[in-house]
Amino acid sequence: MTTTARPQAPQPRPGILDIAPYVGGESSVPGVARVVKLASNESPLGASPRALEAYRAAAERLHLYPDGGAGELRRALGTRHGIDPARIVCGAGSDELLSLLARAYAGPGDEVLYSRHGFLVYPIAARSVGATPVAAPERDLRSDVDALRAAVTPHTRIVFLANPNNPTGTYLDRAALARLHAGLPMTCLLVLDAAYAEYVGRNDYEAGEALVSAHANVVMTRTFSKIYGLAALRIGWAYCPPAVADALNRLRGPFNVSTPAQVAARAALEDGEHTARARALNDAMLPFLTTELRRRGIETTDSVGNFVLARFPLDTTRNAAAALAFLKARGLILRDMTSYALPEWLRITVGREEDMRALLAALDRFLG
Repeated sequence: MTTTARPQAPQPRPGILDIAPYVGGESSVPGVARVVKLASNESPLGASPRALEAYRAAAERLHLYPDGGAGELRRALGTRHGIDPARIVCGAGSDELLSLLARAYAGPGDEVLYSRHGFLVYPIAARSVGATPVAAPERDLRSDVDALRAAVTPHTRIVFLANPNNPTGTYLDRAALARLHAGLPMTCLLVLDAAYAEYVGRNDYEAGEALVSAHANVVMTRTFSKIYGLAALRIGWAYCPPAVADALNRLRGPFNVSTPAQVAARAALEDGEHTARARALNDAMLPFLTTELRRRGIETTDSVGNFVLARFPLDTTRNAAAALAFLKARGLILRDMTSYALPEWLRITVGREEDMRALLAALDRFLG
């Protein structure tokens, strides 16, 4: 009698082990006391003092479950952005919401479309539900509307678009977004990931509120991790058509956003002065860093975020990997872009002036 050998342990669903795990930016350097972390696009000013105060006060309520619907935070967001709180869903960072959207609207046999150098979470979210990620070509490190529309098939269920894009810092204007949406079937969900929207000062930019309000197949996601300085608390939100909000609320955990995160986010939202200082710092340091890098012969994209994508030569002594190692040894941590298929580039978070000058001085030594 022939018997079939059984697996010796539970096996993940097919496709799960094909996912390349997301690896965040490094935070420390062995043997280096003072580290300047310029790898993860965090706010150099940190959290609002009012957010910190609210966070500490929440310690008295740690024995109680949080508000499962994040009602007060949603109402505050609705007031701030002029949108319906009932159409807002909060999550443990916008990453959770992107994954929930994939769970709700894609699966085996479906395709999830994104721009070639888009955020790594998009293909991860697609593969996690058995869908096929499809990367559309870019033009000059900018999302290409024509290429995205040409890549749409009857199997396309979601289009993820980071705007501004991470890691390139480039963006599509209001007219381009409208043209992209017009080329999608109503059965396809357009997800506008606007994590860096607060930094953009261009008149032709729109984060997504108007498109979501006007159409049943557009979602905008936002985060408190960047300009609000609450990355450690993992809190984001999505503005959705009512049917999409209903689907997400059915899938998310009943208490997916902690009380400290909710109250700190509300306080951060109300502290306009702190947000304005963070924006003003970026408005000054982004062009400064871009100009100084280019003056040294380092190509950069025209970023509108709180980071710069910088290109290094291909030679073995001054390439991106050598620069990364040289700077890291001196306590300056940048982000390697190999996982984004951009091995010649490094992403640099915009920081305080003293940190930018320290980086430039170290680059001068590296470039010789």
